[in-house]
Amino acid sequence: MFTVNKILGTAAIASAFFLLARAESHTVVFANNCGFGTPTLIQGPNVLSTGGAFTSNGPLDGAIAYLQTGGCGFNGEGCTLVELTLTNGFSSVDISLIPPHAFSVTSGFGYFDGCDGAGADCTNPNCPTAFFQPGDNNVQVGCPAANVNLAITFCD
Repeated sequence: MFTVNKILGTAAIASAFFLLARAESHTVVFANNCGFGTPTLIQGPNVLSTGGAFTSNGPLDGAIAYLQTGGCGFNGEGCTLVELTLTNGFSSVDISLIPPHAFSVTSGFGYFDGCDGAGADCTNPNCPTAFFQPGDNNVQVGCPAANVNLAITFCD
């Protein structure tokens, strides 16, 4: 015979499995084809990766990535910047050349495991796929897929 505690315990276990199955996760990977520099992924004051794959167990909000060539500031100043927010429901990624950021190396990104083929490349200082002013929102590349991942490429 079931007791209230057994029923609640069973419900709690079922809820835990349901939540685990729906857990949010996003991975950022890098391809550095330049032959120099260090891919860098930062969120706030934290360095999340210096070239290895990084997996966020939950949303990855307000992160930035760039190729540290020795001339970049901690927040990518002086370099081509990839800005990213990966979150279930709507992710958004863009390339920024808004000063103090400036073109340093060819940089690009593409979603995978959802919104495959969506992305952008910046191959020169005048690339049309980059922010040059804060209002250039038309260059943001969005993705509504859950648990979408991102590949960032330098010099390709």
